[in-house]
Amino acid sequence: MRVLFIGEIVGKAGIYCLKQKLKSIKEEYQIDFVIANGNGVTGGFGLGKNHSIQLHKLGIDLFTSGECIYYKKDMVGHIWKAPYVLRPANYPAGNPGRGWAVLEAAEKKIAVLNFMGLSGYSRVHLNNPFNYIDDVIERVKKQTPVVVVNFHGATTAEKQTMGYYLDGKVSACIGTGQKCLTADDVLTPNKSFYITDAGRTGSFMSVGGLDSTIEMEKFLRQIPERSQNTMEGMEFQGIVLNINDEDGKTEEYQILKIPCQEKS
Repeated sequence: MRVLFIGEIVGKAGIYCLKQKLKSIKEEYQIDFVIANGNGVTGGFGLGKNHSIQLHKLGIDLFTSGECIYYKKDMVGHIWKAPYVLRPANYPAGNPGRGWAVLEAAEKKIAVLNFMGLSGYSRVHLNNPFNYIDDVIERVKKQTPVVVVNFHGATTAEKQTMGYYLDGKVSACIGTGQKCLTADDVLTPNKSFYITDAGRTGSFMSVGGLDSTIEMEKFLRQIPERSQNTMEGMEFQGIVLNINDEDGKTEEYQILKIPCQEKS
């Protein structure tokens, strides 16, 4: 089974990159299933209802997310109707949405789990993912050995700890949250893929996909200012995983960093 995980989609530039590149990438790498972190799709903060529908039709099979999942009010009501959108599974019980899914891919099944770290987040108060994730893995493995975890976090240490905790338990543990593609991609001793951050799809010449001038002003003046999209240096970032659908082991992978040129 060939799985594409797209680094966090950020704003208009991220959407543009998907429109320009997703179809050809799926064809070139013979992708069976597409996962994308959608935490910053709509204006860099959250995932709006219309964007989720639009990009799902474009070819994204499943969205994962993070601390911004409820930032767009229309997603709060829409998420129950959208089996292709996940919120972190360790959000409080009773929250809208679901934290994992088991779906069809290449006439097989794939389980995708979305969890979020605790370190570095002051606006959300979540359950400890380490105390909960084993139970979810046990449940989904009754249906498929192919298990991909998106661990959304703000600190490298917590994401690396989760990655090695899940060694051999899942097919892949992919970090998001920092929007910066890291160079620590590895197949762990028991053939689980791990990376601290899958990067971002959108503007590369920016601060986390957003206009750098405004982000600098926030630090210099300490006055809140609305972040803005930027289209400078657009790039499609992600990971292609080749997973054995019999035992769930990742056999090989490829990191993608594909420039996207704006039409003149």
